[in-house]
Amino acid sequence: MKIMSFLKRQNSVFLTTAIGLVLIGILICLPTGYEDALIYQGTQRAVGRVVETNNSAIITSGLIQSGEQICVLEIENGLFRGKTLEGVNFLSGSLEKDKIFKEGDRALLTISHEGDTVRSVVISDHYRLDKEVLLLAVFAVFLVIFAGKIGFQAILSFLITILMIWKILVPCYLKGYSPVWVGIGITAVLTAVIIFFVYGLDKRTLTAVLGALLGVATTCILGIVFTDLFKIHGAVMASSESLLYSGYQDLDLTSIFMASIFIGASGAMMDLAVDITSAVWEVIGKKPDISPKEAVISGLHVGRAAMGTMTTTLLLAYSGGYISLLMVFMAQGTPVDHILNYKYVAAEVLDTVVGSFGLVTVAPFTALMAGMLLTGKKGKKRTPDQS
Repeated sequence: MKIMSFLKRQNSVFLTTAIGLVLIGILICLPTGYEDALIYQGTQRAVGRVVETNNSAIITSGLIQSGEQICVLEIENGLFRGKTLEGVNFLSGSLEKDKIFKEGDRALLTISHEGDTVRSVVISDHYRLDKEVLLLAVFAVFLVIFAGKIGFQAILSFLITILMIWKILVPCYLKGYSPVWVGIGITAVLTAVIIFFVYGLDKRTLTAVLGALLGVATTCILGIVFTDLFKIHGAVMASSESLLYSGYQDLDLTSIFMASIFIGASGAMMDLAVDITSAVWEVIGKKPDISPKEAVISGLHVGRAAMGTMTTTLLLAYSGGYISLLMVFMAQGTPVDHILNYKYVAAEVLDTVVGSFGLVTVAPFTALMAGMLLTGKKGKKRTPDQS
């Protein structure tokens, strides 16, 4: 029995890994339809090291700097590798967007050229990709060291989620497809895939997926209803107005905001659904003759304990995005009732409370699914290879 159980687990790991790698391969090859932007045609992107700077054309007024910074750069890759070119760093007077370079910095460049003749060099930003890759690699190594095969599968889930958002979700939004329906579809697929990586082909997968998706559906409905009641426009999202002015004025930003509510909370819902499913499964393993009703009650007890921290986790996760806004209000002495009534704050309240409401519903939904799907006939014992 132990050998059969081991072989079954090995086959499950192999199957989930193979499916994950195939999905990643398909998503990487899938075109978004936005690869050949007009502004990048006739240009080459490269990395350059700053060897000299000229700040004489920068106009400083308090914290704000405008004008342009001239940088001499040594090109490190691409068609002009080894050459020294002069680039321009345009300053718009925005602390959020502007950057200042000094000697030794590495920069991402957009080189406009005609054959071997350079027409202009625009400095996009500091080059950070090497540090980002290093950080992700260290994270992946630690995850695999401490979590083993599950850690490797978590990395696959992470990559699939990023690629699904970038390759499918964002292009569908830009093409004008219904944000809510696209969001529900993407969330459903990701929920099924990620939980499948946890349990493999097992009744627990179906249990956790159904529990999580019922919570997502609840969050979706509440998000739609209360976004309308709160009279929130999707322009509260960062950079949304810039998107409209870039030629996408027909986008339904409000629907995108509605979809972001349940997409943002779906990860925590999956987590809670898996916790409750695993707990009920263990209870059934210790007491195979447990009735569906008893299993549901056990799941609810586990859910109550988990919800105490999950809702706070969601609040803390969202709070980082609007802490500076709250600081502005406090610095100006704005009354609390005014703060809570402002559109931007109301949008964050909606995000947090509706997402938390979805979490609260995941517990009973998952407990109910576990009681219905995981319990067998009375007296039937689970063999070791079923664990």
